[in-house]
Amino acid sequence: MAEPQTRYSGISIMLHWLIALMVLAQVLLITGHEATEGPLSRELVQIHKAVGLSILVLTLARIGWRMANPAIALPQAMKGWEKVLARATHILFYVALIVIPVTGWLASSASGRDISWFGLFDWPLLPVGGGREAAGRFMDIHELAVKGLYVLLALHILGALKHHFVDRDGVLQRMIPFIPRRP
Repeated sequence: MAEPQTRYSGISIMLHWLIALMVLAQVLLITGHEATEGPLSRELVQIHKAVGLSILVLTLARIGWRMANPAIALPQAMKGWEKVLARATHILFYVALIVIPVTGWLASSASGRDISWFGLFDWPLLPVGGGREAAGRFMDIHELAVKGLYVLLALHILGALKHHFVDRDGVLQRMIPFIPRRP
């Protein structure tokens, strides 16, 4: 019988942390945009859009990787409700990491605002109209989904810390490359 997998693959770990760092960058970029005016503010928004679309692409890649490489089994000692909460949180992460950039993309498309992907090329706009009114509705959804993402992040981090410091079940070691594996 094969030994149970105790750590995610290097690709899973890389995608997890790359997306996490990009989400953090998004918070910093939009905070910088809101604190400045003029050309710098507009440049921060352009970078925010490019990073957001990169998150979308990486999230789709991560979902594809996850479908080909299923998640590691949760510890048997976990309570049923904890397993449901863990799986639901992960699914909702994927939903949020798709909905947030897509609604931002839709808002830019509805208002006819170009999206430059790091100055390398113009990201194609979606065939939606509606102008500023539609863009505003898409941005309302975008901002609501961001708030939901913050709740998911809090649950995810608190859950990881609980597993590491309270349960001591090795769950955190599965995704953090520099924490040694438990025997």
